[in-house]
Amino acid sequence: MKYALIALMAITGVLAGSSPAIAHHGSATFDTGKEVVVEGSVTEWVWANPHCFLKFDVTGQDGAVRNWVVETSAPPSMVARGWSRRSFKVGETVTVTVEPVKNGNPIGRLLQVKLANGQVLSASDSAEPAEGVQGSPGE
Repeated sequence: MKYALIALMAITGVLAGSSPAIAHHGSATFDTGKEVVVEGSVTEWVWANPHCFLKFDVTGQDGAVRNWVVETSAPPSMVARGWSRRSFKVGETVTVTVEPVKNGNPIGRLLQVKLANGQVLSASDSAEPAEGVQGSPGE
């Protein structure tokens, strides 16, 4: 009986732990297949596991500033694509191609970044630059 209870607790722990991990890596919140291209000023580059985050401000045609937050893969995956913890400096202008979230908030999955010097950093294994729609969700 004691071993059966221990086995049940172990199975429950494994199942409980695996469900959030699977949900975490889903893409249900993203508008998959849609690409938005925005230009902004870097406010922060977070180089951390399990995902890196680029934060930047975009000034709209109406003068309002939207604070974008976009995620990439973990640092080891990004290093393999030519990225580093020094890829961005606060204040530099970037043109970012994003797969936005469905609800129109300024959040998304980073697809590529074009730096002011013309260098393009891709967040995927594809060397092909992404084509996108100018603007931002909800405009």
